[in-house]
Amino acid sequence: MFDHSGVLAPKTVSGERLRAEFREPPAEFDGCFTTFYHLSLDLPEGAPPVIDYLQPEWANIRFFCGGTPDAAIGTTAVSGARFVATGPSALPCRFALGRVRMWGVGFLPLGWARFFAASASSCANMICDGAQHLAFRHFAPLAETLCDPEASLDDQYAAIVAMMKQAMRPSRDEQRIARVHAALVKGDLVSVHELADACAMSIRTLERVCMRYFGFSPKLLMRRQRFMRSLTTFMLQRGSRWTEAMDAHYHDQAQFTREFREFMTMNPSEYAALEHPILTSFMEARARIWGSPAQTLDPPRGTR
Repeated sequence: MFDHSGVLAPKTVSGERLRAEFREPPAEFDGCFTTFYHLSLDLPEGAPPVIDYLQPEWANIRFFCGGTPDAAIGTTAVSGARFVATGPSALPCRFALGRVRMWGVGFLPLGWARFFAASASSCANMICDGAQHLAFRHFAPLAETLCDPEASLDDQYAAIVAMMKQAMRPSRDEQRIARVHAALVKGDLVSVHELADACAMSIRTLERVCMRYFGFSPKLLMRRQRFMRSLTTFMLQRGSRWTEAMDAHYHDQAQFTREFREFMTMNPSEYAALEHPILTSFMEARARIWGSPAQTLDPPRGTR
């Protein structure tokens, strides 16, 4: 019924039963979103919550029906909220999740420009109850349909699309945002000066655009993107070593380890030793349906 949508058969991971469905946003939203996605997690009666870590990502809104997560990013935390919102992050999100149905929407920087009045930097590395936060609360009415047990997934998808059509506003910086995003994803630039030249803008303008719509300085964004290329390669190529997944722009393993500690707040060996029942299944599911870029900080849909 919906072009480019994909549905996975339920997959059992460490005793959990996970089903993920991805819906590609309509073409009028090109460049705004990573995806619209629905996730169902079934656990045995009385089973403890699943604990996992989300990697650094762009902004998201998530609606939880049934259980609600306990989650934290940096110094911010949320518990008991059915509408959970995050700004762009350069830190992991630790969460505990029980039996639940969830809808999620991931916003790329162009999406932030069109759907949010606040600067992305003011919401960076933050998780909150979206219904209570000024930057996100205009999406709170979606919870009524997305958590309605009588509404089908098609009905719920249609409600998301309708809300986004109603909320979308143009931005004067759209072309600048697109140039910066494309240059970051390409990943062949090593300095802020090179990034500014590639985007045909001054360093001052580049810094303004990055802070306003991407959430971080140009230098941090370049480092974050390089790190995520390495981490995602490692996650998707099970059995690989960190040295095999490490981006070519790292000088040595010591530099990669330092950046790993900064972005994930732990050593690579500590992260590798953890189970990732939700994140790994989600990434593999998405890769099987659409193919996966070499990082999770996705390019806009339609530019691959």
